[in-house]
Amino acid sequence: MSEKNRDGKRTARERMQEERAAQEAKARRNKKLIVGGSVLAVIAVAAVVGVVVQNNRSKPETPVAAPAGTIGDKNLVIPVGSANAPSTLTVYEDPRCPACGAFEREFGPTIDQLEDQGKLFVNYHIVSFIDRAVPGKGSRAGANALGCAQNAGHFRDYHDVLYRNQPDETNDAFGNKATLIALAKPIPGLDTPAFQACVNDNAFGGWVSAVQQDFDKSNFKSTPTVLLNGEPVYPKMGTEEITPANLVKWVDAANQGKTLGTPGTNGQSAAPTSTASESNNPSPGAGG
Repeated sequence: MSEKNRDGKRTARERMQEERAAQEAKARRNKKLIVGGSVLAVIAVAAVVGVVVQNNRSKPETPVAAPAGTIGDKNLVIPVGSANAPSTLTVYEDPRCPACGAFEREFGPTIDQLEDQGKLFVNYHIVSFIDRAVPGKGSRAGANALGCAQNAGHFRDYHDVLYRNQPDETNDAFGNKATLIALAKPIPGLDTPAFQACVNDNAFGGWVSAVQQDFDKSNFKSTPTVLLNGEPVYPKMGTEEITPANLVKWVDAANQGKTLGTPGTNGQSAAPTSTASESNNPSPGAGG
């Protein structure tokens, strides 16, 4: 989180944690009221709750359309790297999350290298909760654009460019669809009418909501959340701070004596040799 946002402001994650704490406290109070009421009141409340629960269950949680190549329950996960790699890195990120941007700028090249060596299979969960606490729609629009890039076979390329050009958390540049489309221009094969339509039409909006819903149900409270073979490694693993060198060391140790996966990027094209300008504040285009 930038010093600017730390100074006199609560972070988006802190606000989210406070909101969840308030919701949990409210739920506990409601439970006490129900228990203390009459039998008829309990039955009435239970009936109402039953209707609410049933109505919620009736809403399809599986998105109508998921990006091609997504995996896992309800196809909520974007995979990069060899599926037969001996180690798996699980990453939860929000496009507007400044800590995610810092993580990707520092560790992205190392992760790409480990993927291409067949050492690491990376599973990305692209969440979008910051829009709830900070005005704008950049988390959701950015997540949809990443889904569009995955659908076109260029997730890794676009993901890397997106985070290299991430604006300040309070700057909703990613809420402007023209900005998201412009960031695809240096990636060979991605800047197509199909990708532009996917971004402009919010084609994977339902999928974005489903990924966030899955995150809400998890025990994770912030981004980035990074797990190596199910064990948290960010900001540290055990007593060791995460660094690019340590990440390589941890992966090599986990892979010792195991057969490496097929080198490649799981259908993703190689990272572009020329990338978009790495300004932290891409100029917004028309529309949004």
